[in-house]
Amino acid sequence: MKCPGQDMRYWKPGAIFEAKCPECGVAVEFFKDDSARRCKKCGHKFLNPKMDFGCASYCQYAEQCLGDLPPELLAQKEDFLKDRVAIEMKRYFGHDFKRIGHAAGVARYAERIVKEEKGHPAVVLCAAYLHDIGIHEAERKYNSTSARYQHKEGPPIAREILTRLGAREELIEEVCDIVGHHHWPRKEETLNFKIIYDADLVVNLEEQQKEEGAGSERLAGIIDKKMFTEAGKKLARKVLLGDGK
Repeated sequence: MKCPGQDMRYWKPGAIFEAKCPECGVAVEFFKDDSARRCKKCGHKFLNPKMDFGCASYCQYAEQCLGDLPPELLAQKEDFLKDRVAIEMKRYFGHDFKRIGHAAGVARYAERIVKEEKGHPAVVLCAAYLHDIGIHEAERKYNSTSARYQHKEGPPIAREILTRLGAREELIEEVCDIVGHHHWPRKEETLNFKIIYDADLVVNLEEQQKEEGAGSERLAGIIDKKMFTEAGKKLARKVLLGDGK
């Protein structure tokens, strides 16, 4: 079934129009369903200024409908994806508000770190929301929340969620890789993994501090020795030690 908005039988006057190239000012002809056109004079490719890309930002069939998505729309689609992953995480955990709160906390801190470290926001935020997604299956199958069982059970669940939401395969692979070893850093790690690891550590230490209390000297040592990113260390010092610098 073709989207009615893209079916020429439903088009009205003005469905074919001209728009000025933002680079050279030459008129470029657009059909209303063109996602982008290239200027014949200067070669600049730009988005259709009259097209509403709202549905394409979340629809898993957007590429079939519109063709190859321009970079601007792809970024918008992936930005929207993290919000849908957050909803799926909450739905999956149900009334387990402890795990929901933990995942939301990791995502909140990861979002702050990724902006400074220049990682991939969509990968980082999806991984943050899904990093502990295997914990219920670990408890059900093995009566344990051990990291090795979480690492085993988490990736298939994360993959099912991301696939159902229409995420790119490259994003799915990286997120599942992070979920599958997020407690255990390898000798060489990606920036996105390091951001998740640091954000998760901050939340874990924050939770321990509230439950058990922890000396500032011990916390400072963990921050310096265990954390990977400078933005993560700065955030941890602010959250855990009250360092406003």
